[in-house]
Amino acid sequence: MQGSFSDSYCQDKGGNSGSQDSDRGVATATAPPKLARPPKYKVLLNNDDYTPMEFVVDVLVKFFYMPVEKATQIMLKVHTEGKAVCGVYSRDIAETKADQVNSYSRENQQPLLCHIEVDQ
Repeated sequence: MQGSFSDSYCQDKGGNSGSQDSDRGVATATAPPKLARPPKYKVLLNNDDYTPMEFVVDVLVKFFYMPVEKATQIMLKVHTEGKAVCGVYSRDIAETKADQVNSYSRENQQPLLCHIEVDQ
């Protein structure tokens, strides 16, 4: 069958047949892009000279679900080193936890501050 559909479909505008990619929009398989994992964020407590140690332990137990022994260790690290990591989370969770701690501290008239940093 001369001039069949398949013959005319395989020819480009110049009349050439073959596997050349003309302006017919031939799809080619490409590897999917490699996605990087989103960064994690550390939630840190900052030391101050006014917040009672018991309040810091209460915050760690209440917002980071730490046992009292672990919360006491973190509180002592905040006290001696100036700051300490309370946990590492995705950005949304880290921001939420820091906001919760800061709001709770303000509600209780305590100057305790919490912030987040990218975990390297």
